[in-house]
Amino acid sequence: MRPAPVPRRSDRPRSWRGAAALLASALLAGCATAPLPPPAAPAAAAPPVQARDDGPPPAPWPQAGGEVLGRNERLLIYLPRAGDRLGAIAARFLGSADRAWTIAELNAVTEAEAGVPLTVPLQPLNPLGVTAERIQTVPILCYHRFGSGNSKMVVSPAQFEAQLEWLARNDYRVIRLAELAEFMAGRRQLPARSVVISIDDGYESVHRHAAPLLRKFGFPATLFVYPDFVGAGDAMSWTQLRELAATGLFDIQSHSKSHRNLVDRAPDESDEQYRRNVDAELRGSRSLIEARLPGKRVDQIAYPFGDANLLVVDAAARHGYQLGFTVVPGGNAFFAQPLLLRRTMIFGDLGLDGFRARLQTQRSVQAP
Repeated sequence: MRPAPVPRRSDRPRSWRGAAALLASALLAGCATAPLPPPAAPAAAAPPVQARDDGPPPAPWPQAGGEVLGRNERLLIYLPRAGDRLGAIAARFLGSADRAWTIAELNAVTEAEAGVPLTVPLQPLNPLGVTAERIQTVPILCYHRFGSGNSKMVVSPAQFEAQLEWLARNDYRVIRLAELAEFMAGRRQLPARSVVISIDDGYESVHRHAAPLLRKFGFPATLFVYPDFVGAGDAMSWTQLRELAATGLFDIQSHSKSHRNLVDRAPDESDEQYRRNVDAELRGSRSLIEARLPGKRVDQIAYPFGDANLLVVDAAARHGYQLGFTVVPGGNAFFAQPLLLRRTMIFGDLGLDGFRARLQTQRSVQAP
């Protein structure tokens, strides 16, 4: 089901509105301090990186110069002035324009309105994403190849662009897997509509078709590659992988060394040989990627074919992997097993309605 749209200010009463303002008032009542003067003028905040921009760079946002009505260690009440933008407010109080979503979600707004107070969360208020009605989950989308062809593993550039545009237009936030790890550890609150993009194997079509579109939208992605394939056939080269990593949008992680199914054992493979071979796949992939991409830390693995058993998971933990990924569809809650995370395959025969249906960003809390 498509999430309900966030109401705009003009759709709601114009007095102190909503549960957020009431909560903030209660918290501030007993421990508010005198309003602080505006800090020295910081650098002007830039628009969030995920905003689509096909023309010249936008002009910097004006500095947020409204009034602080009160604050404590968790919240402050801010009175916007004309021209204030949520990104500039977030830059002033939270250190980054990218944190504007925390203000938008808490106040159920899409923009600031002059003279209408906003509650600014100075600390994460719900880092686990749990409410009385729902549990937040984060879907991880899994792609393979891009271009033309009859295989369902191939997604056309037009189809991929339509999916990215739909995410941007409907206020989804494409996050990095490192942010998901922080969320699962209870240290980071995520936007309600968070999603991860991952791409397996390392085909050259990723460099040719997918990477320019991801850069156009400013969406980060994780590329799971296996070293035995890099530079061979229709795979990306190490030079191309270094180029993508240098953009800051693409994280290169492990897909094993040779892409053998880590669960399937050869008929003549003894227990000891099987354990050694699994270790070689996990250790070899990590060491080769880190050697070829200086400064890169490999601590995530997408299991080939999405298959893992207890021995494989234990080996991944021993070799320093923090996150492991299957291809079991669905979203990941804060309590998900870090080395058995869900990923949802996105195929070339999937329409936009089917794509939307795979974005599981919450689960209902059922009464016992």
